[in-house]
Amino acid sequence: MRILLTGATGYVGGCLLDELQRRGHAVRCLVRRPDRLAGRVSPTTEVVGGDATNPADLARACDGIDVAYWLVHAMDASADFERSDRLAAERFATAAREAGVARIIYLGGLGADDDEQLSAHLRSRHEVGAILRASGLDVIEFRASIVIGAGSFSFDLVRTLVERLPVMICPAWLATPTQPIAIGDIVAYLAAAITLESSGPRIFEIGGPDKVSYGAIMKEYARQRGLGRLMIPVPVLTPRLSSLWLQLVAPQYAKVGQKLIDGLKNPTVVTNDAARREFAIEPRQLSTAIREAIRSEDAAFADRHWAEFPDVDSPPRRYGGRPQGRRLVDHRHAVVAVSAERAFAAIERIGGTNGWYACNWLWTLRGWIDRVLGGPGMARGRRDPATVCVGEPLDCWRVEVCERPRRLRLAAEMKMPGRGWLEFEVVPRDGDVTIHQTAVFDPRGLGGLAYWYSIWPLHEIVFRRMLAGIARAAVRG
Repeated sequence: MRILLTGATGYVGGCLLDELQRRGHAVRCLVRRPDRLAGRVSPTTEVVGGDATNPADLARACDGIDVAYWLVHAMDASADFERSDRLAAERFATAAREAGVARIIYLGGLGADDDEQLSAHLRSRHEVGAILRASGLDVIEFRASIVIGAGSFSFDLVRTLVERLPVMICPAWLATPTQPIAIGDIVAYLAAAITLESSGPRIFEIGGPDKVSYGAIMKEYARQRGLGRLMIPVPVLTPRLSSLWLQLVAPQYAKVGQKLIDGLKNPTVVTNDAARREFAIEPRQLSTAIREAIRSEDAAFADRHWAEFPDVDSPPRRYGGRPQGRRLVDHRHAVVAVSAERAFAAIERIGGTNGWYACNWLWTLRGWIDRVLGGPGMARGRRDPATVCVGEPLDCWRVEVCERPRRLRLAAEMKMPGRGWLEFEVVPRDGDVTIHQTAVFDPRGLGGLAYWYSIWPLHEIVFRRMLAGIARAAVRG
């Protein structure tokens, strides 16, 4: 069976691609930028470059396909996203029908079809499903509410608001009922639909077992992160005013968030149990879904190589670094004409009596402050002046990763409102190496953010000079 996956570079599409490959399916991905899937596809996966709104590209992608997933959504790329989604769906349905595709699987949104106040976002989701069903093909449409997972836009928005606001003014729409679903359950439904017995176009409403409000989702996230949050309900804050407020609190989410917030006034709950009867899937509870999302984000961070950090060469530098999920990242690099072994040896000598290559008096001051606050300070030093081992202390840090001659990561043990790491990576080039130096901070609430941004000017001085000092030490050998 040949499967076409559109939207593979999106969040749900990317998770589904991993699952389809794990199950051994032969997958063809239609993406605008094939390079974004580099390193993520198996030998059985074909990546086709093209535009999901171009009839010729769609015809080429649908050729020889048995089952096609339509996970394309223009909301984040177009002011008139309803028209864009409608046009793309019509062209895709035509291409699929002419190519003899047996089944289309589509992910839409929950919400009553007869609700006259349905938001533009949900109305567009339903319209796309209707266009696909009108093709005459066997169409399976899933309708879901907020997706809980590390990388889901809706979940990231909830997380950002809770992390940044110790006091939240809660408009009436935060009491709107919803039925969130874990990303793992979404993927399970989408993958299982491939082999579902054919009986004509169907709509399945899917959700987790918990019917809750958006405010309850925020409270559960805050509980699991150990954040005390005061939520004050008010009756007058409309979705329009809320979207303006969002521009101030989380501007990186404002463009799409305004359209999503407009739909929060609509209840998005499951009204029939067809999915529970047809699929042997037991959806996760909200608390489990949030816990898994947090763990997934932590695991992704642990495996992240910051030498591959996007925008590594893109000026200008931003005050406070670049946000990556709930973390803030200060990344910089230097090219040095030495071997990887010499570069890593200089990195490995950092700390203790060797010093920190720059501004040692500031490190001493930070250590003294840490001791006053009950932390270890800088007095622990290091076991050996030249080498380190995983798990051992290094001043106010602990060695978390040591992969000679490539990677060293230190986890901060000093007292701070959050968690911090300092990581070095050495990447060999033709005749020289690039030393990547990355400071990462996972702030704990508003206090953590205030801490990070207040010390940013010192970071600019200390980390810049430290990297230069490491480069000089590597050249000296």
